[in-house]
Order: sequence, then C-alpha cells, then structure tokens
Amino acid sequence: MRKFSIFAFNGNLMCFMHTMLNALDLDEKGYEVTLIIEGEAVKLIEELQSSKNPLFKQMVDKDLIFGVCKACSAKLGVLEYNQNSGVKIVGDMNGHPSMTQFIEKGFEVITL
Repeated sequence: MRKFSIFAFNGNLMCFMHTMLNALDLDEKGYEVTLIIEGEAVKLIEELQSSKNPLFKQMVDKDLIFGVCKACSAKLGVLEYNQNSGVKIVGDMNGHPSMTQFIEKGFEVITL
C-alpha cells in the first residue's frame, strides 16, 4: 500500500479545504495518509474549530492529522491556542516537523 504525507503550508482556507478533501479521498481509497500543518496554515486551526468545519472534524475523527508545527505556531502568534486545540504540536527539526521521519517510513511527501 502506498503511503502519503501531506505537508500543508498555505494559509488560504480554500487551499486548505482542498488539502483536507484530498487527504480524505486518499484515506477512503485505502491509502495511508497523514497531514502535517506547517507555515501559515497553522493559523487555520482556530477558524476550523470555531466554525465546526465538517472536513476538519472528519480529519480529527479519522486521526489523519499528525500534528501542527510548533515553530510556525509560535512565530505566527497561535502557539497557545494550538497547544490547547487537541491537535498534537510537533517540532523535531529546529521546532518544525521533519519530512525525513516520513520518508524513512516509506511515505511519499506532498507539499501544498
């Protein structure tokens, strides 16, 4: 089975919606998929939770979100919110999530 690790950097909500749609589609078709929220996308957690976004809820319920970047959350002023959001904070590479950990496990990395 192919495995995909999607790194979402874009903070535009419409772009992020498509990221979630693709992750859910891959999951439904039997692929292993995980989403890492990086860059400006870290600012979207609060908006997605407060609006009760159904795609985000599905992502959380299916445990498809690996985590949200610690360094980007701090830099963009959303670390405290993201730490309390229930989404795991990750930062094994100078505060950012490393792609290497996924590549070494056979994941294909997609950046959006």
